[in-house]
Amino acid sequence: MKTKLQPRVQIDLLPALERMTASHSAMSRAPLSINKLFLSSIDQKSGAGALCLFRSMAGQFLLFPRAGQFFLFPRCKLNVHIVMNIRWPRLLTPIQLSQILRSQKNPSTALQIFKEAKDKYPSYHHNGPVYATMIGILGNSGRITEMKEVIDQMREDSCECKDSVFVTAIKTYASAGLISEAVSLFKNIPKFNCVNWTESFNTLLHIMVKESKLEAAHRIFLENSYGWEVKSRIRALNLLLDALCQRKRSDLALQVFQEMDYQNCYPNRDSYQILMRGLCEDGRLNEAIHLLYSMFWRISQKGSGEDIVVYRTLLDALCDNGQVEEALEILGKILRKGLKAPKRCRHRLDFSQCNNGEDIEATKHLINEALIKGGIPSLASYTAMAVDLYDEGKTGQADKVLNETQERGYRPSLRTYEAKVTALCREGRGGEAINVIEREMVEGNSVPNVRLYNVLLKGLCDAGNSAIAVGYLKKMAEQVGCVANQETYGILVDGLCREGRFVEASKVLEEMLIKSYWPPVATYNMLIRGLCFMGRQYEAVMWLEEMVSQDKLPELSVWSSLVTSVCCNMIDVDFSCETFNKLAVVHNQS
Repeated sequence: MKTKLQPRVQIDLLPALERMTASHSAMSRAPLSINKLFLSSIDQKSGAGALCLFRSMAGQFLLFPRAGQFFLFPRCKLNVHIVMNIRWPRLLTPIQLSQILRSQKNPSTALQIFKEAKDKYPSYHHNGPVYATMIGILGNSGRITEMKEVIDQMREDSCECKDSVFVTAIKTYASAGLISEAVSLFKNIPKFNCVNWTESFNTLLHIMVKESKLEAAHRIFLENSYGWEVKSRIRALNLLLDALCQRKRSDLALQVFQEMDYQNCYPNRDSYQILMRGLCEDGRLNEAIHLLYSMFWRISQKGSGEDIVVYRTLLDALCDNGQVEEALEILGKILRKGLKAPKRCRHRLDFSQCNNGEDIEATKHLINEALIKGGIPSLASYTAMAVDLYDEGKTGQADKVLNETQERGYRPSLRTYEAKVTALCREGRGGEAINVIEREMVEGNSVPNVRLYNVLLKGLCDAGNSAIAVGYLKKMAEQVGCVANQETYGILVDGLCREGRFVEASKVLEEMLIKSYWPPVATYNMLIRGLCFMGRQYEAVMWLEEMVSQDKLPELSVWSSLVTSVCCNMIDVDFSCETFNKLAVVHNQS
């Protein structure tokens, strides 16, 4: 029979804890043993009292079992002490310091090394790559205040820096919800020794569009339309076009498109594809046809096979709208003016099977074939068509294009295989996706890369097949030039945890740390909670210790899970002589 909760005992225990902690220095890093406290609760027949006590302490202390004893660490002091155990070289160079900083798993330790370098070597000066390394470490760990201080120091040193430094900082601000800080940093880039802002400009525009701040994004775009620091604005403008089209405002997108010349910006294939899709989805087919004609003399003068994706968007929309005859007429113009198809190729086309548009899908299929066969077949045209079909979920039609690619003697690109694996995984056909990598690519003399493996692993994990996904770590290691990266391990650990395979997740995470890939706080939180749920408190505490060593603070729920797990194991047993004897043995062994 389990002992009922006795509040009186809990009240008696709290003063005892206060007396013990009061005699313990607040700044001391030594652990505080609470075995006597446990035994006193058992003596008073109240294991449940201990449970309530530790729940109340979950936000203040770390419960740590070791060598048969339980210890409390003050939570607020966990990251106070930083052990500096590095070997400084006789002569320090920026390259050496960058390597030392990257090897530190604790961002606070890295920052301390960064600061001490100048004191130890008076003639040493940080350069751009060193600042980039330090800012990247602080940004990835979410230490915004420290990152801002280092950025200010970089400005004061006036050392030459690359655009990528600001990209990291802007992303860090955005992930913390500090969009105004990101904008402020970008506007202050002229104060730094940086001559090219293109990537940070595009990154900021992408973030603002994602946050639906279109007016502010457009204003920033106009403010940076004429300077020489932003080398290319086409990517940013495409972001604006895409955002407007997704909001069913292709009319505004068309106005922006027509003003591109005045902004010293010239549309590319992506610009036409984004706007063409937006106009067709909004039913603005007349504007879409005029857009096609402007495309003929602007970017289709060389007859690129990749343009067929844009043409196909319009032709499919016309067919869906019942304008089959007009679609076939425009197809002829596309073959002549867009794809520069020879007459002999155009004359081989037979549209008699269209049956006056009675079977729309069959007509669209014939048009797709005509776009490839009507022009001069190329790997670019086959790839563009296959990828577009896979993206739309038309796997069967895309497979036919892929087979024809191989029959023509072309070797399908990795982009095509990636699109196919993505489509299969999206449809829950993980087995077929595996077959693509293990059989089709081998027969086609193609070698998968890390990015393709990551697509497959994510698909398998999302389908609940993380155990199969883990097996690919060994296969990737055996393949030359294919090394699992941080994304690979993150996908696997997340998938294993979602399936409740926390022990396997621990092994993968351990391998991840060996390769100096530092997981985010959320990964640790999920794993520790899962291990506590399984009753594996020791492993949970070990990972908590590793987490703290990286200067990462767990969520309150993690502390609660750990304390509850340990204490629940205590009250689940019968509070009898047998229980007391077991605890007494543990106490005597300590």
